[in-house]
Amino acid sequence: MATKLIPEQEKMALNIYTQLMRSTNAVTEKMHSHLQAHQLTISQFGVLEAIYHLGPLCQKDLGKKILKTSGNITLVIDNLEKRNLVVREKDPEDRRRFTITLTPNGFDLIEKIFPEHSKIAASVFSVLDTKEQERLGKLLKKLGLKNI
Repeated sequence: MATKLIPEQEKMALNIYTQLMRSTNAVTEKMHSHLQAHQLTISQFGVLEAIYHLGPLCQKDLGKKILKTSGNITLVIDNLEKRNLVVREKDPEDRRRFTITLTPNGFDLIEKIFPEHSKIAASVFSVLDTKEQERLGKLLKKLGLKNI
């Protein structure tokens, strides 16, 4: 079977995609390896971290924040609730809506884990100098915004 020649621009785009995915996987693995010791998934950590920094949020906003579907975020919150790390509270203005809040146990856990997470992030990105980090951030934002 003959292979078609791929135009140079497409070839470059495919190579960049492969590099981006390999980099993403390496960074994700490094950034979240410490969560296993606390029996947290990446999504569960994302929920705890979002509430820790932003305050109580409704499920829909949490899902958007950590890039999860409504069905998936429900399961994540169910599991956090079973561990007494978050609590669902009915919104007094809209009883169909639930606000997710950290419990004291959830607050203590994220407060314990987050400094380590922050240090890992600094270590992972230390291969880039400050200007390179700023440039990468701008490029990734541009790439993300253009493809929404």
